[in-house]
Amino acid sequence: MSENSLKSALACNLWLHKIFPFLRWWPMLDKHTTRADMIAGLTGAIIVLPQGVAFATIAGLPPEYGLYAAMVPAIFGALFGSSWHLVSGPTTAISIVVFSSVSPLAEPGSAQFISLVLTLTFLTGVFQLIMGMARMGVLVNFISHTVVIGFTAGAAVLIAASQIKNFFGINIPRGSHFYEIIHQLVLQIGEINPYVTSVALVTLLSGILVKKFWPWIPYMIAAMLIGSLFALGLNGHFGNDITHIRTVGALPAHLPPFSLPDLSLETIKKMAPSALAVTMLALTEAVSIARAVAVRSEQRIDGNQEFIGQGLSNIFGSLFSGYASSGSFNRSGLNYAAGARTPLAAVFSAVFLAATLLLVAPLAAYLPIPAMAAILFLVAWGLIDFHHIHSIFHTSRAETAVLITTLLSTLFVELEFAIYVGVMLSLMLYLARTSQPAIVPVIPAGEEGAYHFEDLKGRTECPQFRMVRVNGSIFFGAVDHVQRNLQQIDEINPQQKTVLVVGSGVNFVDVAGAEMLSQEAKRRRKMGGGLYFYRLKEPVYNFLKQGHYLKDIGESSFFPAKSNVIPVVYETLDPEICRTCKARIFPECQEVLPGGERR
Repeated sequence: MSENSLKSALACNLWLHKIFPFLRWWPMLDKHTTRADMIAGLTGAIIVLPQGVAFATIAGLPPEYGLYAAMVPAIFGALFGSSWHLVSGPTTAISIVVFSSVSPLAEPGSAQFISLVLTLTFLTGVFQLIMGMARMGVLVNFISHTVVIGFTAGAAVLIAASQIKNFFGINIPRGSHFYEIIHQLVLQIGEINPYVTSVALVTLLSGILVKKFWPWIPYMIAAMLIGSLFALGLNGHFGNDITHIRTVGALPAHLPPFSLPDLSLETIKKMAPSALAVTMLALTEAVSIARAVAVRSEQRIDGNQEFIGQGLSNIFGSLFSGYASSGSFNRSGLNYAAGARTPLAAVFSAVFLAATLLLVAPLAAYLPIPAMAAILFLVAWGLIDFHHIHSIFHTSRAETAVLITTLLSTLFVELEFAIYVGVMLSLMLYLARTSQPAIVPVIPAGEEGAYHFEDLKGRTECPQFRMVRVNGSIFFGAVDHVQRNLQQIDEINPQQKTVLVVGSGVNFVDVAGAEMLSQEAKRRRKMGGGLYFYRLKEPVYNFLKQGHYLKDIGESSFFPAKSNVIPVVYETLDPEICRTCKARIFPECQEVLPGGERR
């Protein structure tokens, strides 16, 4: 094959991978990965049964719509997204927003309500797809690693907290905040149902023991089976009237019906603002969850591709009776914990869920909800990254503040708002650091023939000439800090009218920074000194040149790397001060004064 043909084949291959991202991981499939994905998919299908019903109820929809939202969206999200473990489907936050957006316009559960929800879902998918194709996935880069860890830990605690009522068999209103759940647990501690709790504990302990001693057995499925059999035995011995062990219940035995959203102009106008809000929330949730799981799986997430995957999942989901979906923390964490190797696990999950509805829907009546609560306890524990949390606590106070703030915001405010809080705090800390670049006094290196500078560190410096290294960009946020430090040089020592800036650490200068440098250069010339630059990066120099700032600063004030700047600047110093100077740190100081007079 010729070189041109090889290049064409590679370009075609890259193009195909962009359009069909599942081609990247498809060659990884073998009997081992497929088996692992099937087990993870089966586990996820079992877990989503009660969740889907609950989420649909929160959204004001018939119960089966929560299951529909966990089928088609999961398949398209897996095939066209970038995460290998993210599972798309209904979530608590999205369900709440859907209900609050559509319920003022139609009666929850009615045909009109369902139609508006489908339109909302379709528009959400279109907005997400547009953002992905416009390559706005770069926005996810503002979600720092620490924010993800804090958000993950907080969400894990919320997952566990949401299952407390099912674990202990107490009555806590659906949608209660974290602090209210804990408060209710304390108030109702004497009302804990021992039969329900025993089923949950047996399931929990079974999962822990199977995972530790028989790791080749799918511990979640094994724990679910043991818990179900134990619950069946309790009900058989004592009767359900005494145990009050609730089960999922029978489900409708048919696949998601085809549906067409109402795309009339009037309906689009009604739903577009809500769809935009759901879009931002869904993308924030999905990408944050994908990155959270990717931290554990050491996978790189492509934000743009994830946007596209979520967009397609909602567009096609709306055509098959699914309402707005996003990345599911419960199912994604469970998918990773259950050993999923590729996105095929999410596809298997959707297929197994469909098969469950068609073949064994009546058997769902035997799945005890306390056992599922215990499984989610195991998932929640596995999501908390204790290693990195410990590392952050011992390395950075600022990052610790971000972690704690994000975690507490997740627990006590709103799930999606916690991410915004963490991102804003991270950006504030970043701006605080970059707005105060280090300005380090330096002197020329002592080695013969050396062109670099080294830290002053208490050594003698020239009384007329200060040399500093600026480690950071000079932009609008840092202008005041840099200007104040430059002016303090001659305020502390009026003889130091000349300053050399070693600019190798200056990555960029904006208009505000350039204006400040021009003013400082003119100020120092009026004093009888000057402002010089050494090793300024080419893009920074070109910016100053294109902005005509060299005229004010002076074109002769710039020295490239490995140029001998000291002799040039030495000639501009005051010879009378040099005559009595004892420092004499430059070789030129030893023999002649500025101007050429010999000592």
